[in-house]
Amino acid sequence: MNTLWIKHPRAVFSGNLQDASGGLVIADGRILEVLAAGQQPSGPVSQVFDASEHVVLPGLVNTHHHFYQTLTRACPPALNKRLFPWLQTLYPIWAGLTPAQHALATELAMVELLLSGCTTVADHHYLFPAGLENAIDIQAETSLKLGMRATLTRGSMSLSVDDGGLPPRSVVQTEQVILDDSKRLIERWHQRDDQGLLEVALAPCSPFSVTPDIMRASAELAAQYDVGLHTHLAETEDENAFCLKMFGQRPLDYLDSVGWLNNRTWLAHGIHFNDEEVQRLGRAGTGICHCPSSNMVLASGICRVNELRAAGSPVGLGVDGSASNDHSNLMQEVRQALLIQRLRYQADEFTHLDALHLATKGSAQVLRRDDIGELAPGKRADIAFFKLDEPRFSGAHDPLAALVLCGASQADAVMINGDWKVRDKQWLGGDIHQLMANHQQAANHQQAASQLFSGH
Repeated sequence: MNTLWIKHPRAVFSGNLQDASGGLVIADGRILEVLAAGQQPSGPVSQVFDASEHVVLPGLVNTHHHFYQTLTRACPPALNKRLFPWLQTLYPIWAGLTPAQHALATELAMVELLLSGCTTVADHHYLFPAGLENAIDIQAETSLKLGMRATLTRGSMSLSVDDGGLPPRSVVQTEQVILDDSKRLIERWHQRDDQGLLEVALAPCSPFSVTPDIMRASAELAAQYDVGLHTHLAETEDENAFCLKMFGQRPLDYLDSVGWLNNRTWLAHGIHFNDEEVQRLGRAGTGICHCPSSNMVLASGICRVNELRAAGSPVGLGVDGSASNDHSNLMQEVRQALLIQRLRYQADEFTHLDALHLATKGSAQVLRRDDIGELAPGKRADIAFFKLDEPRFSGAHDPLAALVLCGASQADAVMINGDWKVRDKQWLGGDIHQLMANHQQAANHQQAASQLFSGH
């Protein structure tokens, strides 16, 4: 058995109470041993990786994204808008998304995340215009090609602007098409690969883009196959007002009425919950994905992370779509989480370690994965390594605090299932410059096509 000793790291965040200052022993894609200071591996090792200059973390876990939005970053028509008008501006552009553009957007987003130390991603894709019916299959194939762990959520929209929703008719689907494809994707991709790379979840986009019927049917299908449920909820006060007008209920009451208030569900944003709703979420074990940068860009508000965790909800971290962030860098999001939570809590009530927990074990709990998110024997060998060798770190004393406070943004090395994906800050799986060039060209074509379609 080939074994690798990650030896004597400069600092370690294990995601638990284990002392890993002596390093980790990796074998067959799993963590075999966690070594305390002064300990040696219990058996012979095949290779040694000198981690004395590295801060070592569990691979970061991103619990909410929209990969296709990397094609519309800093998009002029959508700048400086609130959520609803922002969406209404971008939907006509997104409606022209092609399979080739989607594949490039997916790969670019995943590689960008990988370079930031992220090893597991959850993407919420809900756009299926004509010709892009196999959007999730494209993402699954890209994930397997990259060897990156992913929870692919089969999003859906069934309420167009003609029905009182927000999206144009060209991107919505019938409920039968949505349910048939959801079932197909679960049976085709969910937990079918031998490395535990792919999972599928069901994800109607939001209360303002689907009917109650599709929410109920998705919940029933998810229970039948024991897969996750995901949607946006309580992101803005406008959404609260919309739900009261359309359903006569606040968003969480609506969610409960359609069978979603359980531990299979995780919600993106989860900002505008009152005290009673926070307690209900905790009792149900419903997860929340905190998206700090997106919430700041769209001026949506601040997630009540501490209250939610205290109530019993798992809380993780997400970068959200790259049209409302506008990056796909989860390490930078850790710092943003710390800073925005300091506007809600005192400095000793939310620390840099709390922020790191959100992006690792907290996010793993949100995705109901007990095989990732921490460094412990038996866990998958998904590990991120950071060096403090940039000017921003000069003079820093506590390595873990420096990683967050000084603003680390790029991992020096990353492994997934014990396989190196990044070394010396370089992606090993392809030509990043060629990928960027192809992706930028796709973004330009999408923008040009949308302007032609709109007559501008």
